[in-house]
Amino acid sequence: MKTDFSKSRIAVLGAGKMGGILVKALIEKHKLSPERVRATVAHESRVKDLSAKLGVAVTTDNLAAVDGADVVLICVKPQVVQELTEQIADKITDKQLIISVAASVHTSQIEMALGPGVPVVRAMPNTPSVVGQGMTALCKGMYAKPEHVDAASALFNAVGRTVVVDEKHMDAVTGLSASGPAYIYIILESLAEAGVKVGLPRDIATLLAAQTTLGAATVVLETGDHPALLKDAVTTPAGCTVDGIMELEEGKLRVTLIKAVVKATQRAKELANG
Repeated sequence: MKTDFSKSRIAVLGAGKMGGILVKALIEKHKLSPERVRATVAHESRVKDLSAKLGVAVTTDNLAAVDGADVVLICVKPQVVQELTEQIADKITDKQLIISVAASVHTSQIEMALGPGVPVVRAMPNTPSVVGQGMTALCKGMYAKPEHVDAASALFNAVGRTVVVDEKHMDAVTGLSASGPAYIYIILESLAEAGVKVGLPRDIATLLAAQTTLGAATVVLETGDHPALLKDAVTTPAGCTVDGIMELEEGKLRVTLIKAVVKATQRAKELANG
């Protein structure tokens, strides 16, 4: 399976928010000609506007979209996946790569609908993919080979970073990195409000909070150092930071964040089990 998509034919089933992000990434980052992309939507009323927005052919006909496609991206809502895969099954062959971004839908469910031998890779991206700073976890199904995972990695690397995990970890990925941006936005909002509380203009406080968060995350990624070690480097003896950290510990921020990830992971498991 090629990791160069410039000559591939791609079908994006369900060109909503994430589907649209991937279409743009394929065209802009992978230099794929728009003529090689076919996207679908559920309602005819959206076809014309979305085609103009994405610059690709858009239809409501999933069967026509997957016919002859090298890669089929399933980007519909989880509750629609079963119906969709049963609908397209007769047109899918084991020469195509199926990549699903539907949360909590196991590869086995898709394989069962499409038939034996069809390579399926499951992906869990997050919303910062829209600005090329996404985090996507990938896992392979029974029939997917390393080259299929490599192809999926190459695709999602165009919108951020990727990591390959066992499927048993995908619910945890959902609870941490897929839901995680919402947690970070709450932290950013709180830091900005705190800045206003101590006298900063709101726009400056928001900029300070956002850039500080970006900078801290970048240090973790680029140095590979443990966050606890980096925290200690900021916390000078008898300084300001340690007082702030004491307030965070007293407010149980650490425990609350851990509980948020655990709760979201549990919910992802519930969704997966119907």
